[in-house]
Amino acid sequence: MTLNGDGQARAERALLLAVDSGTALWSVEESLDELEELARTAGAEVAGRLSQKLDHPDPRTYLGRGKLLEARDLAIESGADLVIVDDELAPNAQKAVEELLGRRVVDRTLLILDIFAQRARTHEGRVQVELARLEYLLPRLTRAWTHLERQSGRIGMGGSAMRGPGETQIEIDRRLIRTRISALKKDIDNIRMHRSAHRIARERAGVPVVALVGYTNAGKSTLFNRLTQAGAVAEDKLFATLDPLTRRVVLPGGQEILLSDTVGFIAKLPTGLVAAFRATLEELEGADLLLHVLDISSERAAERTQVVRSVLGELNVDDRPILTVLNKADLVGDSAEAVERELPEARAADTVVVSAQKDWNIDELLERIETMLERGFLRMHVRIPYDKARLVDLFHRKGTVATERHTEKGTLITGSLPARYTAPFRPYAVR
Repeated sequence: MTLNGDGQARAERALLLAVDSGTALWSVEESLDELEELARTAGAEVAGRLSQKLDHPDPRTYLGRGKLLEARDLAIESGADLVIVDDELAPNAQKAVEELLGRRVVDRTLLILDIFAQRARTHEGRVQVELARLEYLLPRLTRAWTHLERQSGRIGMGGSAMRGPGETQIEIDRRLIRTRISALKKDIDNIRMHRSAHRIARERAGVPVVALVGYTNAGKSTLFNRLTQAGAVAEDKLFATLDPLTRRVVLPGGQEILLSDTVGFIAKLPTGLVAAFRATLEELEGADLLLHVLDISSERAAERTQVVRSVLGELNVDDRPILTVLNKADLVGDSAEAVERELPEARAADTVVVSAQKDWNIDELLERIETMLERGFLRMHVRIPYDKARLVDLFHRKGTVATERHTEKGTLITGSLPARYTAPFRPYAVR
């Protein structure tokens, strides 16, 4: 926020800059559209936009010097207070661009971090965002601060003293930030252990876990509310909710599942942010089924699917069964059936068309979840030797036990297991 001529607060005006390399998933204009939406989500008012065709961003100044001078003139003309760049800038490049433009420069990574800081509500969310922000900030501390006067240190014996070099303020700041980062990482390790204990307890209870994933603003939280009546925050904004929720849902056949909502993904998601939120995203590792919620009304639905698949691969959970949920069908047709007739992708296997807002096809979605969970489990009848007791524990944690009895040769179990856990049990299968 800045002050206008009357001394009243107003939203900052931002000029958007981007490089058009021709290699991105979508056009530079579409990327700038998303950057503009991010800027507005952060509370800024977009005053203009500018792009330049380059093979890759200039490592020193992002855009060419001539284009930057054009951007400076446009910033003055449009009254822009800051400049937002559609990529992550190296610290030296950020400083160079600020000097040339005479404006504060924010890159895409910092913009997303700022939005996350605004959205985080729980202790877990705030810790993860603070860690990502500090790790972003640390290499960007420069000597251009106003408080770099050296602190004097005294070393003396027998009443005599001499002045030591002490530490610059920036060295102190870096040390304090490193100390804080270390403390936050320990906090996140505790969060990870706490979540792991909860996952083990859920696995022992034998309740299947279904996790919602998707591009930000695809309608995951609205769908989560529709399925669970949880009352989670659901707004038409990017990253409306960061804090994961898990609720019980009863499927049509009477089986209980645990449904988890997760943070939305986005193109060029900062690596540090993925690392910071790994404790939260590890919830996906225990999921038996992923619901990929896709905004079918988006012109960039195919590209957003690629982004989601890429992030799932980075998290090593892309081997999970996936049911694609084409959401916001009410924005492209009069009914779910009409959308299915019009769009070929809507008729693909393991795909269901819904409108969480209008309550279209929710019953069918629940039935499809039930079917896919059943399909993902294999029926097994095994006799596990007593010296392989860990396998009995694994069956209880990962599967559903129908019968269990002890025999002379081992524990005889009949039940169902997710296909990916069956390999160690096959040597002990019995008729």
